[in-house]
Amino acid sequence: MTISPPPLRFRVATPDDAPIIQPLVQSAYRGDESRQGWTTEADILVGNRIDVAGVREKITNPDGVVLLATTTPQDDPEKEIPIACCELTRITSAKSPDSPPKAYFGMFAVSPRSQGRGIGRQVLAQAESHARDVWGASCIEMTVVCGREELVAWYERRGFRRTGETRPFPVEEIEAMGGKIIKEGGLWFEVLVKELGGVTGNGGTNGVVAVGREGDGTPVNQLGVDAAEGLVR
Repeated sequence: MTISPPPLRFRVATPDDAPIIQPLVQSAYRGDESRQGWTTEADILVGNRIDVAGVREKITNPDGVVLLATTTPQDDPEKEIPIACCELTRITSAKSPDSPPKAYFGMFAVSPRSQGRGIGRQVLAQAESHARDVWGASCIEMTVVCGREELVAWYERRGFRRTGETRPFPVEEIEAMGGKIIKEGGLWFEVLVKELGGVTGNGGTNGVVAVGREGDGTPVNQLGVDAAEGLVR
């Protein structure tokens, strides 16, 4: 039986959010807690996925944004619980600076205990909406760790396609944080891309977006974007 996702609120993360985002990302990828979800990398990597300084760097990137999804307990409407996040980076072509930019999508994390409830779909939809409607991006790009066929298939069902491009895995970065690759044969990234139709580039704001449900229980957000689950680098 599919459990309906809780109502979410999206907002742009601030530097003060870095200490709460870091453990959220860590829990989705590494350690025993991550094994409660389907996005774990615990069998191929050990150590920190990212540190607080790294999260803060992404938040303060002038060409990027970190979106944070939170939920509120019914018994404490003033409390904000971080449940998912993602990073977007705007990439402008140096050769064609006047052409629409593309967006890189990463640091996608959903709390392991909340996975399988459609939350990841909403985060992905919110990211696509931001890239298209705020930045006027023509496409969204991401990388997936090699061998994660179930993850690639999930994204393919939602309009992404394999480009055939691969990129090296940041071994030195992982080791600098005390991590280690434990999968034989090494790791690399596959690059996926999705075209974003209906580019408006309307210069919208980064305000809070509330997510609710239609009468039939289908989650929707104020931007009218269909909701989409899974994690990427």
